[in-house]
Amino acid sequence: METVKRSTFKLLFYLKKNEPKKNGNVPVMGRITIDGTPKTFATKLEIDPNSWDLKHGRVLGKSSQALTTNQKLDKIRVRIDKIYDDMLKDEGFATAEKVKLSFLGVGVMDDAILKVFNEQNEDFQKMVTKGKRSQNTYNKYKTVYNHLNKFIKERYHRDDMAFRELTADFIREFDFFLRIDQGCTHNTVWVYTMPVIAIADLAIKKGLIRKNPFEDYEINMEETDRSYLLKEGVEKLMFLKPSDPKFELVKDLFIFSCFTGLSYVDIKKLKLSNIQSFFDGHQWIISRRKKSDVASNVRLMEIPKQLIEKYKGTTRNEFIFPVPTNPTCNSHVKKLIGEAEIITEQKVTFHTARHTFATMFLTEGVPLESLSKMMGHKNISTTQIYAKITSQKISKDMDLVSPKFVAMENAFVAMQAQTNSENKNIKNLEFIVDGQELEYTLI
Repeated sequence: METVKRSTFKLLFYLKKNEPKKNGNVPVMGRITIDGTPKTFATKLEIDPNSWDLKHGRVLGKSSQALTTNQKLDKIRVRIDKIYDDMLKDEGFATAEKVKLSFLGVGVMDDAILKVFNEQNEDFQKMVTKGKRSQNTYNKYKTVYNHLNKFIKERYHRDDMAFRELTADFIREFDFFLRIDQGCTHNTVWVYTMPVIAIADLAIKKGLIRKNPFEDYEINMEETDRSYLLKEGVEKLMFLKPSDPKFELVKDLFIFSCFTGLSYVDIKKLKLSNIQSFFDGHQWIISRRKKSDVASNVRLMEIPKQLIEKYKGTTRNEFIFPVPTNPTCNSHVKKLIGEAEIITEQKVTFHTARHTFATMFLTEGVPLESLSKMMGHKNISTTQIYAKITSQKISKDMDLVSPKFVAMENAFVAMQAQTNSENKNIKNLEFIVDGQELEYTLI
């Protein structure tokens, strides 16, 4: 028979002397400690602090008030002991938080997945309001919450589910729901399941569950072809005279990104204070990426310098560029690519400029480590994707050029065949090397 391992459990009553009542009494508090983690709660009792037995956590004396208070404390202890024992018996483990919530009658749904998820979203929204987090990220979390809410309703016919009810099958079924019922792509499924797994990790930290039920679930983002322009394409775009003057600004912003690697949102929030001179005598863009909050330091080349100068004084605030909306930028970029007659295999968006920066500078010899720091990547593995892209480009270039050498290759093969035929009866050849006679035996 499997034995249940008991946790280190302790219940202590103490006085909250820093919050005395008008009558001089102070509140009696309880502290539940399980495996070293304490959780406090109010007993709703109060006593004269001078009548408290600190050693035994009880009221001194035999007065009716003392007896009544001690009886109530005993009842609290009996209730909490039973809650702890039942929890250990039914679930195999107990935490101070779960015991406390059960004692207070909060209910199991107070530690439910949708409730916790929604609370996290509300906290995130507050940070968005203060400009510390991205609105797009918040929108993604709301979308995930809506998908999860719909999944629980349709699959389990519930309004919510407690974390302790979750199993490994839950996340796999949610994965299936996203792919089949919602028609999500593999990478979208990856994006939507990660927050759910993160919420389960949070539940562990809060003591709501002991083990992540999703720890055996594995999913990785698949690499997709990233659109980028060749150096020749950038030159075409740079010298293009747009048919519509309103395209000029987006063209310049795109070129700026091609030579700095900054994304749309990072260009939008770029200020003159981000332009600083370093010990090397050059100007640098010193900033942190909006998406990852990772430092991104890029030396300014002449082209982005000229663009900064071009738009000086065009904004009414401290920002450098008067940046249009992202949809507007993408729409104008599409038209600019067409006017410049640039042929690409993938769809070109404004973000293509950032990919262009990476592939163009990597191709020109910038080390991977330096490129990673300039782009503000958290991990160099992200930057290595561009190394793969450049290798693929080299391979494709070789495929294109190799037919031009076919005639030369065929002639060489024929010459080698003739030479081998002429020498087939020769067993030993003699060579003169540095004045010495060497013998080479044909096998």
